Amino acid sequence: MEVYVLAVVVIIVALIFDGVNGFHDAANAIATAITTGALKARTAIIMAAGMNLIGALMGTAVAAVIARDIVDMTQVSAEQQYMTQVSAEQQLFLVIAALLGAIGWNLITWWFGLPSSSTHAIIGGLMGAGLAEQIAGNDVHIKLAKVVEKVIDPMVLSPVVGFGLALIIMVILNKIIKKANLKETDKFFRSAQIFTSASLALGHGLQDAQKSMGLMFMAAAPVGFFGIKPGQTEIPLQIILMASLAISAGTMAGGQRIIHTLGSKITVLSPQKGFVAEAVSSAVLFISAYFVHAPISTTHTVTSAIAGTGASDDIRAVKWSTLKNIVMAWIITVPSAGLIGFMFEEIFRMLFM
Repeated sequence: MEVYVLAVVVIIVALIFDGVNGFHDAANAIATAITTGALKARTAIIMAAGMNLIGALMGTAVAAVIARDIVDMTQVSAEQQYMTQVSAEQQLFLVIAALLGAIGWNLITWWFGLPSSSTHAIIGGLMGAGLAEQIAGNDVHIKLAKVVEKVIDPMVLSPVVGFGLALIIMVILNKIIKKANLKETDKFFRSAQIFTSASLALGHGLQDAQKSMGLMFMAAAPVGFFGIKPGQTEIPLQIILMASLAISAGTMAGGQRIIHTLGSKITVLSPQKGFVAEAVSSAVLFISAYFVHAPISTTHTVTSAIAGTGASDDIRAVKWSTLKNIVMAWIITVPSAGLIGFMFEEIFRMLFM
């Protein structure tokens, strides 16, 4: 297959993944606001689409992690044209196999209404495709140390932090508003949720659109699209804009199944709980993107924060059976998406490489 045509196909598939991510994960940002009545579903989805678009333009540090810190491919010099083309094809097929692994797993979990992580689906897809190439003896290596530092550690810590912070803040807030008029309190926090859900959607765009940026960069770099030069690490503006628009368009498609799971199947949400869950989740997303430079999961963080607010009333207020199913989906996301990515990479390697 002509390498330039393949690069275009890979970029298109990356944009499709970005769109799937939009309707799959954007539900995380607006589920609580819709459930508590702070926003109507259509209004919330339009708001989330706009915030996703803006958030996607606010940074590229996470994109760099996806592009450089999961798998390593030995690059040959630009003067060796034939070898460069072979290396380019290798990298392009690896990226498209990773994307198909992530898209496949996202659609499976979306169908069953499970808020799994698109972040870890794409990382699993990359690792699976990379493992297939590594087993085949090609110059592809999974950066295990970086995966632990940038993926595994944040994957464990972000839900713990989300749960713990939401629990503590909710306990304190309950004491503060204990004697306040319930009707007035609910009204205030419903209004406040408009801002916290917007902030959460902004954080989702900042985190999740960057994953597609990193993949599009991996597809464009070997063939020099968008003026990318050998050794360049900066993400071109064209890629940033395309990823921003794709995730925003995907958000407009909705995500009602996952909204229902997050909004009503974990705990009974009040406007106060929705406000706290959104505020905590957006803070964790922004801190991770700007200071830790780690691709954490919006899904993990929001779900844990919602559970934390529920546990502030009574440990029995959390529907642990539902949460157990969600956590199981989290645990198997990386290996499941990795298996699909591995299978596609094997198919591509047998047919085209």
